[in-house]
Amino acid sequence: MKDVLTKKMDDSAKENNVLIENKGFKILVMLLMDVEKNKLIEMYRKLLELRRFEEKCWDLFSQNLIPGTIHLYLGQEAVAVGVCSNLNDADYVQSTHRGHGHCLAKGAKMDKMFAELMGKATGYCKGKGGSMHITDASVGLLGACGVVGAGIVIAPGAALSAKLQGTDQVVACFFGDGASNTGNFHEGLNIAATWDLPVVFVCENNLYAMGTKQSDVMKVENVAERAAAYGIPGVICDGNDVVDVYKTAYEAVKRAREGKGPTLIECKTYRHKGHSRFDQGKYRPEDEVEEWLSKDPIARMRERLLSMGILTDEDASRIEKKVEDEVEVAAKFALESPFPDPKTALDDVWVEESESE
Repeated sequence: MKDVLTKKMDDSAKENNVLIENKGFKILVMLLMDVEKNKLIEMYRKLLELRRFEEKCWDLFSQNLIPGTIHLYLGQEAVAVGVCSNLNDADYVQSTHRGHGHCLAKGAKMDKMFAELMGKATGYCKGKGGSMHITDASVGLLGACGVVGAGIVIAPGAALSAKLQGTDQVVACFFGDGASNTGNFHEGLNIAATWDLPVVFVCENNLYAMGTKQSDVMKVENVAERAAAYGIPGVICDGNDVVDVYKTAYEAVKRAREGKGPTLIECKTYRHKGHSRFDQGKYRPEDEVEEWLSKDPIARMRERLLSMGILTDEDASRIEKKVEDEVEVAAKFALESPFPDPKTALDDVWVEESESE
């Protein structure tokens, strides 16, 4: 393998490659598909946005400023950013209970998200949805759902609407490894495959369905293997490498947009915290946690961009500072926003029937 990795490449390809030291070997890392430099920088900025947003959520929740509970996306940022970087505003995203990252990656605004989490009137759902129900139709967010696996049958419906209308819209449907053991998984993938619907099913496999280890409840090692039962591609990628996720999703989105049907992508990743804010994650072995923390997607992307000469330390620090400032401004907006007037409790619950109807 060393010989293959270290062989000479023609000059036209060199600018998209870099030599790095890995366990004493010089390894040639090639960014396939010639991902544009600006795209790589934007993905890095987005990774930071997701990370700093969630860290701020952790802080605000600790101060009792966010009611209920929250399911943080810390550690899984590369999945949402890698997939959504292939989508446009008209495309749809079906999210989950751990959905903050999906929302931000698809273009939702941090200030309105913070406001929604705090139950404020300026939030996306006027403070009535909370962490697990953020929706923004203007950027294609179909909404999140706290019911495990529920989105897997909603996504094909949205994809069917796109197919019937003759648009080239694609639906990215996110779910966890635990959701792949629900009936909705079979029903959603089966109908999407049968009708060649433009859906990209994205399994964020963080090894644990709440506190249950995947290997304890699944005979197969990989969720992607199940794609064979529906006659669609099943692909595994490194969910902690935003470029690998981007490249994998690129092919799946292209396939869907061309009318060739769905793809099941399994992103191997790991959440840094417990299932929810109240879960300390004591069921996970310490050495396992340490190993996965060493694969942090943001640190890896930063090192990659520095090694390639796309960013300098100063550039990276400037981006990081800008994102941190934006997060603070967004949180301040939410903190200063009013709570909903109790008189509006039943607003938006139902539609008044008109005389014509």
